[in-house]
Amino acid sequence: MKELDIASYLKTEDDYRVFLQEVAETGTASDFVHALGIVARAKGMAQVAADTGVTRTALYQSLSDAGNPTFSTVFGVMQSLGLKFAIA
Repeated sequence: MKELDIASYLKTEDDYRVFLQEVAETGTASDFVHALGIVARAKGMAQVAADTGVTRTALYQSLSDAGNPTFSTVFGVMQSLGLKFAIA
């Protein structure tokens, strides 16, 4: 059986937002970082890396299951994806 690649289904900023919002509401911080990596792949990791000012390799490492990105990296990725944090 083929593994499902969620990134291939995320096409728009609204798709990114809905996916990340669901993970933020139901998952852990680690789940959110993993989901952020999926969305970054959907947009294009090279573009996201360029937008955030980090190397593609560093971004992959930060957003991996073993990664522990800085808030600055998470914030930069969110901006690159056209998303904003909201406090409710």
